[in-house]
Amino acid sequence: MLKKFIAATVALFWATASFAGTVAYVAPEVTAIEEPSRMGGSGAWIIPLAIIVFFALALAPPENNDDVPI
Repeated sequence: MLKKFIAATVALFWATASFAGTVAYVAPEVTAIEEPSRMGGSGAWIIPLAIIVFFALALAPPENNDDVPI
């Protein structure tokens, strides 16, 4: 009698687990379309301009000062 009860309980849990699917439902992520920032009056153009100026100064050839004695 106890063997039949254990077998029935195992079969019940086994069948339940096989039909359960995933435990947690994960909703699909909604894709948000963002409008690109405008370079208008917000001042967002200052940072790219500063980066361009920094690279221009870093890559510029050195200045030759012939007047300075060695």
